[in-house]
Amino acid sequence: MSSLLEIDGAACAGSGMIVRQAVAYAAVTGTPIHLHHVRASRPRPGLRRQHLGAVEAVRTLVGGTVEGASPGSREFTFCPGGERPRGQYAFDVGTSGSATALSLALLPVLATASEQPIRVELTGGLFQDRAPSAFHLQHVLAPLIARMGLAVAVTLVRPGYVPTGGGVLRLEVRTDGPLVPLEAQQSGSVRSVWGIALASHLQERRVSRRMADSACEVFTRAGYEARIDEREDTSALQPGAGLAVFADLTGGWRLGADGAGARGRPAESIGRATAERLLEDVRTGAVLDRFASDQIITFTALARGRSRARLPEVTDHVRTGVWLTNLFGVAQATLHGRLLVVEGGGTAGGRS
Repeated sequence: MSSLLEIDGAACAGSGMIVRQAVAYAAVTGTPIHLHHVRASRPRPGLRRQHLGAVEAVRTLVGGTVEGASPGSREFTFCPGGERPRGQYAFDVGTSGSATALSLALLPVLATASEQPIRVELTGGLFQDRAPSAFHLQHVLAPLIARMGLAVAVTLVRPGYVPTGGGVLRLEVRTDGPLVPLEAQQSGSVRSVWGIALASHLQERRVSRRMADSACEVFTRAGYEARIDEREDTSALQPGAGLAVFADLTGGWRLGADGAGARGRPAESIGRATAERLLEDVRTGAVLDRFASDQIITFTALARGRSRARLPEVTDHVRTGVWLTNLFGVAQATLHGRLLVVEGGGTAGGRS
């Protein structure tokens, strides 16, 4: 066995993102890792159940061993095996922890699949703070990585919210050979603004309508006529709400922003804040939104060749993604102001 790659979980954002991306990179490169100071910057450091779920899910896809990983662990060792994903899988976060964040650990590994397509069912939270929503995954990231040759069909089966979770997301993944680089520098003008306002067991309070109306007011003041689909759900295990808004640009690019319901958070404030967040990114002239900016880094690292993307801002998560990419040596990632440049190593589609 090759020597362990030491990873400091306190570096950069010091968040669970390091756990998810590190095990993904370890799996696709066959690199054993020892991760210490896990989630050191968080109020409750160490592994939570959703992070353990990501580690175990990746281990399931490629085989191998995990040592020292349990709730609260601040270090663990992951040694990936030589298997490749195939067939069907089901993973349950076990809490309201984000199933969409889990998908970000799995998708780079699934890009190496030797048998197509791969089907995965994920259970957990799908609409919450500090995690991408199912709608952002479906309507922003999936089309973005499709440009690179990784087709991901996303189906929202049942919404899931904090604190119960229980949301169900299905992914069908297919890749047509090695991933190709992403050229995302030239911004276009806004062609349309639209969104989805979802509320579960809250029809009497008109939450979906109130979120949609307040978001549309913000867009109207900015000169855009928005179309927001209001959806009422009764399948979720608890009441909850989520809003996703999108700006479609010329050239086929799409930016998105999310907002989740929470106790004491009025529907109107969700609508306003989410719309304003999207407009902030649109005004920068970027091709990617602030969330896709860090999510795309792993895929550009696995593509063969140079990817370039103009970002709306350089977040801690972007810096973390660049740092991890360079640490594993799978690619060379650099930031030139808001321009992300990744010289990908072509790992997806066949391990190097």
